[in-house]
Amino acid sequence: MSKINQITGQILKAALEVHKELGPGFLEAVYEECLAKEFDRKRLNYIRQCNLPVIYKGEQTDKTYRVDFLVENEVPVELKAIDALAHIHTAIIINYIKMAERKVGILINFNVPRLMEGYRRLIV
Repeated sequence: MSKINQITGQILKAALEVHKELGPGFLEAVYEECLAKEFDRKRLNYIRQCNLPVIYKGEQTDKTYRVDFLVENEVPVELKAIDALAHIHTAIIINYIKMAERKVGILINFNVPRLMEGYRRLIV
């Protein structure tokens, strides 16, 4: 799990840097673009807007969901820029973790005064 801890630590550092520079109040797409730049600076591999297949009872459906980032092919990362995270946002990232067949995912809401108030690391 230490590899995952290193990756999630780098993701957090990148997100903190973006939040420090921009603060709250931008659109999610702006945070996504800036976070990608920070991932590049940190030499993290990622896929943006990564399609995840929906599997039902072992069978792939025609539907997919799209997570904002899949970092180092290990950690799905979902971004928000909203007033407050709700239970549904946590449920969505948990589903992304399952669909990606991973163990850990991160949910980040940038629209907060302090980023740690909007940062959630989830383990499934």
